[in-house]
Amino acid sequence: MVELYILLIFMIVGAIIAIEVKDLLSSVVAVGAVGLALSIVFLVLKAPDVAITQLVVELLCLIILIRATLKRDLPFSTSGRWFLNTMITIGFIIVLLLVAAKSFTDLPPFGFPIMRVASHYLNNGLSQTGASNIVSAVILDYRAYDTLGEATVLFTAVIGVLAIVRRIGRKKVGEKVKEEDE
Repeated sequence: MVELYILLIFMIVGAIIAIEVKDLLSSVVAVGAVGLALSIVFLVLKAPDVAITQLVVELLCLIILIRATLKRDLPFSTSGRWFLNTMITIGFIIVLLLVAAKSFTDLPPFGFPIMRVASHYLNNGLSQTGASNIVSAVILDYRAYDTLGEATVLFTAVIGVLAIVRRIGRKKVGEKVKEEDE
């Protein structure tokens, strides 16, 4: 339970940083860190499907926002900090590999689920649903509302991104709008 409080504090600090920082790119990265922490919270709360959906939506939105921000806010420098940037990248990769190794050693053996519900799905799924595939039986019979919710989240994220990125309807500074375009 302590890890949830730590993650909550991290998310609050990240949100405050995103609001208060003057650099737009740093603000976008802080919002991305908050979304990543939220997906970790979902993993801690034993909701891996929601965590994966959150992570996918968060990464797509983050990539689009960074791409939109780079055009406006980032002065590029081709010299100077390459050593620091290389060390930060190598450090990040090392931490990622260590966390991945620890996570993979904590996984149960294949075919031996930890939770009782997963055992029920594996043992009785095909006979109760009549499906030929256990994954389809779980997604479409046992977890249909959850799958519908995840699809709704993805659809809403795509519509939101399209609304932000679209070009039609925007005018340039000093451009006159024709009456037939209104």
